[in-house]
Amino acid sequence: MREHKDLSPRRRRRRFPDEDPAYTRRGRLTEAQRARLAELREEAFAQPEIPGGGDRLSTWESGVRGPDPHPYWLVTELAAVDTELGILKSGKEADVHLLRRALPDGSRECLLAAKRYRSAEHRQFHRDAGYLEGRRLRRSRENRAIARRSAFGLNLIAEQWAAAEFTALCRLWTLGVPVPYPVQRDGTELLLEFLGDERGEAAPRLAGLRPDPRALDDLWWQAGRILDLLAGEGIAHGDLSPYNVLVHEGRLVLIDLPQVVDVFGNPAGPEFLARDVRTLATWFVSRGLDLHIPTVIDRLRRRAGLR
Repeated sequence: MREHKDLSPRRRRRRFPDEDPAYTRRGRLTEAQRARLAELREEAFAQPEIPGGGDRLSTWESGVRGPDPHPYWLVTELAAVDTELGILKSGKEADVHLLRRALPDGSRECLLAAKRYRSAEHRQFHRDAGYLEGRRLRRSRENRAIARRSAFGLNLIAEQWAAAEFTALCRLWTLGVPVPYPVQRDGTELLLEFLGDERGEAAPRLAGLRPDPRALDDLWWQAGRILDLLAGEGIAHGDLSPYNVLVHEGRLVLIDLPQVVDVFGNPAGPEFLARDVRTLATWFVSRGLDLHIPTVIDRLRRRAGLR
């Protein structure tokens, strides 16, 4: 009688030992090998752990930095980490976030305002045509993209606005005009001095104040000095209003300067200067200050050399 081979479970286990991690058959992986492969994949896609539990490592090493000397409060160590603390302001073209930059051991930290221009599909540069006069690019392809407002063109506009604002802030800071210290620019993200308290509460806008007569006189004196400094440099804020001026510890500080205008290089420069003065001065008049706005405008036009 013909004998049959023993195909008992014990024999099959010896012949096909799947529990042996070294065993494969025609590319089939064992359970142990599959588990190891999954671990390798997870390690490959895992984000590096940020010291101190922050959201990112400090970007101080990249981008363009603000003017020297850097303020004493600014954390410049490359070991620092950035932690997002929430949004301060949402605008049509950009959002401003509150950021804490600190060393992992907690020995030093500072609060920063991170102004980030939105992606092309959400950006609304609805008033940029007049401001962009005098900022033309050398390449005709880029100028055409800007004129058509294509996605590429909108990204170029955002880059222009971010660069223009950072350059203006650096220039004004150096001249002694009260603006937030420009920490750095990386692409379309600006990191600026946070104007507020240690708890992260931002300084109020001028528009929200109801100062008494004495405080009103002092604030207008500060405003007049700022307008005089700007006119003397031949520039206008371009969109100056009580909503673009903060009052930090009793001091007026200009913010939102992406549309800063050269009053000589821009054909509408003189009108931008006059509009800035008219808008800001009207707020003071509405609060009871006795001003003759045309006289103020005429004086600042002469200061700028327009007459």
